[in-house]
Amino acid sequence: MKLIRFGEAGKERPGIINNEKWYDLSGFVKDYDEEFFTNGGIEKLQEIAEQNSLTEVESNQRLGCPVYKPSKVICIGLNYAQHARETNAQVPKEPIIFFKATTSVSGPNDDIIIPKNSNKTDWEVELAVIIGKRASYVEESEAMDYVAGYCLHNDVSERAFQIERGGQWVKGKSCDTFAPLGPWMATKDEITDVNNLRLWLTVNGKKMQDSNTNDLIFKIPFLVSYISQFMTLLPGDIISTGTPQGVGLGMNPQVYLKEGDIVELGIEGLGTQTQHVRNWSV
Repeated sequence: MKLIRFGEAGKERPGIINNEKWYDLSGFVKDYDEEFFTNGGIEKLQEIAEQNSLTEVESNQRLGCPVYKPSKVICIGLNYAQHARETNAQVPKEPIIFFKATTSVSGPNDDIIIPKNSNKTDWEVELAVIIGKRASYVEESEAMDYVAGYCLHNDVSERAFQIERGGQWVKGKSCDTFAPLGPWMATKDEITDVNNLRLWLTVNGKKMQDSNTNDLIFKIPFLVSYISQFMTLLPGDIISTGTPQGVGLGMNPQVYLKEGDIVELGIEGLGTQTQHVRNWSV
């Protein structure tokens, strides 16, 4: 199934995509939140879709993040071998973990806002994993039982804030609009081989990133298990698994986003995003 949340920002309704058509599920489901996943919401959705006549809606509406208010957005740094090389970083011996503030979450096609005092806003196409049930001290062999599905993520990053301002990376990762997610959450059965998905990103039509999840250093079962050793993962939490080579930081000379740029990105089976870039204003 493909889960969507559509409508005006802050007033999104839950829905599904079936055979390219959008259907409103708000009469059956409050939202795709922690409670939904905890109570077997995906299984119930399947039953609802099979047993009820659903209301079709226009498919030209704004999409929000397919998960409502995740408790955490956990990111993995330097998790593609070629990306580590382009940034002159050593391949990590263990996953690098950082967070994005949940206030950075936005819809897949919402504008990217270059923050105040920023001059190094960068792009990062990533595969995101959505947790389906509470996970603590999970064995790697059982980790996929805790995964609800996957979605597309642009891990927008301000490199000066991230690298040059001291402290942790979170400062360069958490600005408003820096976590466009969607267009949909695909349940696990929608993706045949999550370790063999093409992912790509363009800026103004120029290909910047073009890779495959087979270049991941730490695979999804390991990541879910590893992170669960340090914190409890809650249903609806998002793990973003890292970006491949081709970011602006790794170019010579470096290239960063500016007002008027158009960013497009996609992952096989998980749809595409389009974001217009504009400067912060009061």
